[in-house]
Amino acid sequence: MKYRNYTLKDVAQDLGVSTSTVSRALRDSHEISEDTKKKVLDYTAKIKFKINPIARSLKERKSQSIGIVVSEIANNFFSQIVNGIESVAHQKNYHVIISQSHESSEKEKMNIEHLASRSVDGLLISLSSETHNIDYIKELYNRGLPIVFFDRIPKNFNTFTVVSDNFQGAYRATEEFILAGKNRIAHLTNSKSLSITQSRLDGYKAALDKHSIAFDEQLIQYCPYGGMHMDEIHRALDHFVQKGFDSIFISGDRLTAGFLLATKEKNVTHDFPIAGFTNSDFIQLFSPKITVIRQNAFEMGKASVELLIKMIETKYPITEFEQIVLPVQHS
Repeated sequence: MKYRNYTLKDVAQDLGVSTSTVSRALRDSHEISEDTKKKVLDYTAKIKFKINPIARSLKERKSQSIGIVVSEIANNFFSQIVNGIESVAHQKNYHVIISQSHESSEKEKMNIEHLASRSVDGLLISLSSETHNIDYIKELYNRGLPIVFFDRIPKNFNTFTVVSDNFQGAYRATEEFILAGKNRIAHLTNSKSLSITQSRLDGYKAALDKHSIAFDEQLIQYCPYGGMHMDEIHRALDHFVQKGFDSIFISGDRLTAGFLLATKEKNVTHDFPIAGFTNSDFIQLFSPKITVIRQNAFEMGKASVELLIKMIETKYPITEFEQIVLPVQHS
């Protein structure tokens, strides 16, 4: 038997009513009688009829879909953010479309432009480590596409943003090392271009300054791809061993796990304390134990999509925007 994909017109013909009557019944409109409404609803339930979302989007100029752009979904932090986004989006009857940049600005641009061309109602973006030029994103935004940035955010972009308290997380981790008598505190971090890199470096520097410890550029190592390639972590570890360090603060989920793995692969003695940003549930299974700085990723996802839906559904232009800063937890 050939599959029959029912349309509004098919339902109307089968019931001997107009397509507008079927449409009003499905929208629970008061403009038709309860008997007619029940007749339509009973029949559409029987044939498992669903309104074609493409047809609806063309009519209403809304796709009920939201595009998400992250570096990689395999990262625990980003997967938890996506869970938070979906928890709100589905409740509000929005579908989510997830794309990954894999830290490539070229892939990021391709994904964003593709999502925009597919008429998503808005975009949630966390920038890639390679991204410097976002003029094309500004152009989409200026043409009316709602956009909210989270975690990795740009400068001088007048929209909502959601971030963690990266400064405070870095400051506290660094100060705890200092109070324990450490003064050669290495810092392994992401690409220089990322907002999170600068915020965490500022927190690290502020703790050193408070305790009158001179900042040493030789104790900083940047990983342009955030540990996506193990060779950049190996090079950083070799550098730290050569320069000498007594503790290390690590600024990223993949970097933290990668550094622990690198020390095992290179047989580096674990005689130094480690603190790192990570949302992995398994990090404490590693040896040595580390001080974990955990971000509230699920809440970041929820807050981001709530702000985006606010932009999508507003009847009046929004002219004042805010940045939501979520606290981090140390354990």
